[in-house]
Amino acid sequence: MTDTNISGDLEGRCLCGAVTISARLPGPELDACHCDMCRRWGGIAFLSTRSVTDPVFTGAEHIKRFVSSDWAERGFCRECGTHLFYFHRPRGTYSFPVGLFDVPQAIMAEEIFIDEKPDYYAFAADTEKLTGAEVRAKFTDDHG
Repeated sequence: MTDTNISGDLEGRCLCGAVTISARLPGPELDACHCDMCRRWGGIAFLSTRSVTDPVFTGAEHIKRFVSSDWAERGFCRECGTHLFYFHRPRGTYSFPVGLFDVPQAIMAEEIFIDEKPDYYAFAADTEKLTGAEVRAKFTDDHG
């Protein structure tokens, strides 16, 4: 058995296989976003990879982008509806739903928009937790 985790070069795909993603992930950490928009998009917190700058997509003609805010786009497969990515426009980075990749191990590192998380679920991992205001300040500090 190999010790595969969510880092390095990984291949992911949508449910129908029309879109595949090759990405070099920065490490085994994943994040959870509890914001209202992410929960509406996926039904619960968005569990994602850390930011990636240069993924390779095959089947790009099947990708639909939705501009969800001034700073973000969300991508999905036109054929099966699978959520493919969150694209942070100012940084030019992608975060991918961790479920797109076949990996048995990952480490939850950070939960953001913790102040918008409903009471009906909680994660057991002891993570860094940031409010929406702290997340906005972090990105403002990084990019003026």
